[in-house]
Amino acid sequence: MAKTTTRSKKTKKEPTVDREAQRATQRQAVLSLVEAMHREKNVSKDIIFGGIEQAIQQAVERASPEEVDVLVHIDRATGEIIAQKGDQVIEPEYLGRISAQAARQVMTQKIREAESEGVFTEFTARKGELVTATVQRVDNGTAIVTVTKDGKSSAGTVEAILPRSEQIPGETHQVNDRIKAVVMDVRKQGHRVKIVLSRCHPDFVRALFEQEIPEIQDRTIEIKAVAREAGYRSKVAVSSIDMKVDCVGACVGVRGSRIKNVIDEINGERIDIVRWNDSMQVMIPNALQPAEIMDVQLYPRLGRAIVLVAEDQLSLAIGRRGQNVRLASKLVGWDIDIMTMEELSRDLDKTERYFNRIPGMQPEFIEALITEGFFSYTDLTFLEAEQLSEIIGIDPEAADEMVIFAEDEAERIEREGEPPEILELEAQQQAAEEAAAAAEAAAQQPAEGTLDPAAAIADGEVPAEAIGDTAAAPAGGFESLFQPPAEEVPAESAGATDDTAAAEHAEQPPPVEEAAPAETEHPGQSEADGQPKTD
Repeated sequence: MAKTTTRSKKTKKEPTVDREAQRATQRQAVLSLVEAMHREKNVSKDIIFGGIEQAIQQAVERASPEEVDVLVHIDRATGEIIAQKGDQVIEPEYLGRISAQAARQVMTQKIREAESEGVFTEFTARKGELVTATVQRVDNGTAIVTVTKDGKSSAGTVEAILPRSEQIPGETHQVNDRIKAVVMDVRKQGHRVKIVLSRCHPDFVRALFEQEIPEIQDRTIEIKAVAREAGYRSKVAVSSIDMKVDCVGACVGVRGSRIKNVIDEINGERIDIVRWNDSMQVMIPNALQPAEIMDVQLYPRLGRAIVLVAEDQLSLAIGRRGQNVRLASKLVGWDIDIMTMEELSRDLDKTERYFNRIPGMQPEFIEALITEGFFSYTDLTFLEAEQLSEIIGIDPEAADEMVIFAEDEAERIEREGEPPEILELEAQQQAAEEAAAAAEAAAQQPAEGTLDPAAAIADGEVPAEAIGDTAAAPAGGFESLFQPPAEEVPAESAGATDDTAAAEHAEQPPPVEEAAPAETEHPGQSEADGQPKTD
């Protein structure tokens, strides 16, 4: 009987030891799970503990037939799970028997949401940053790539896309290619994060400059602005805070070594490095290089600049398909109009004709508007009545009527074209300009019947010696005092004069041996003809 009692006591202690061992194993398993997920998913431990707590809570609520409040807490240090349903404490053994699959699904979802939130936060802060990606596959021109999370190690990677529209025109990518790009956009799509990369954005050129040029990294040189048309041309404006450092030369490098690395990365795209200046009078000509600028007229109210160039510089300033002026406008942030003096004069005449049609408009009002940079009805539509009243000095009611008239005319011109009277005046002005140009061209041509020496020599009609002889001074003139005396020649050679001299002096009798030939002042005749012959 005593032996039986001893066995009974041992039997009661063994379940208690087993439960303690199970609880210790459970606590260790929770801590190991949290640590592994924190290391692999790069998610905060608090977020993982919260996800497990919520998963257990939802699983207990689903397993309970009645609706009761369930509280679940996990000790962050020991990993012990404490659950309470109403006033009742839930044993860990019961938690192990509830729907483990449901708890696992909820926990996985919560951790995935936390991971997506972490990726979204990290890459949102990295917008405009240069990253190195590896191409995994190419789908209809869109490259799907992987990017490291921290940018330095490959412990964690995230998927991103490089759309066809954000690739440099003409380039192609193959699987396993390593490419550089900038983070352009980060947005959420459900529980996933979509990261969009770009190689066409101006920030890509900016990031490459920062990577290749140490002076930009240490802030000695600052990139003020970048304008780009990917695959064709870029303009980069730079300035230096150190007067001893040439910002343009530092960016180019010795024999172009620094800029060459940037150009190679963007497939040979042309890059113009421009010296920045806070004065637009200086900055705009710099941005329009290599064209030579005559004058820059600024109109700050509209953010417009009229740049005057010579006729031979017009196409260079505008660039191919307007590329040069378009990039310069983006670089400085002003609307730039390139024109010659003649074009500006025509525009001013056209502006006066337009504004004279506005009821109540006076010449001094037109001059004030042109001074502020308003050249068309469309320009006036950007003004409020109070602003127009301030510019030309009239009451707001009259100014409001002028603005309404300008809006109506701008819409009508867009719909129907230029007014007939304006077109007629322009045709008359064009005809007058053409007539003046024709008259000027006619005045510059040599008169009919006159001989242009240079043209005659070029055409071979007159020998160069003959042209030179006609320029000689006439015999007996003042210049003849400085001419060397002519040598005497026999009478036979005197009669062998050129055909021109003989024709002009046909009335003169032929020379005879007893008499000297008559003296003549014709410059083409040889001086030997005027020498007397002796027996």
